[in-house]
Amino acid sequence: METIQDSAASAPTQEEIDEESRRIRRLRILVRLTLEEIAAGGLSAEEASGMIAATRRVAMEMFPGKERAFDLIYRPQFQRVMHAVYRLQ
Repeated sequence: METIQDSAASAPTQEEIDEESRRIRRLRILVRLTLEEIAAGGLSAEEASGMIAATRRVAMEMFPGKERAFDLIYRPQFQRVMHAVYRLQ
């Protein structure tokens, strides 16, 4: 059974929480800008796909090991905008 000392030692510090919040905010901004750029329609489908891949790479650098979370949260948004702009399935 975990003691109070053990749970306090494993709890993130306020600094760690703030840093993660900043990274999440940056990722949301990056995703929003990528979605807006693709939705503007000035890119080819290949360029748009490249932007999505680059955004995913940056996200994995910011949050290593969270590929599944990215795919669950952001992939549907990217798929919707790609379908709307390029009529892709």
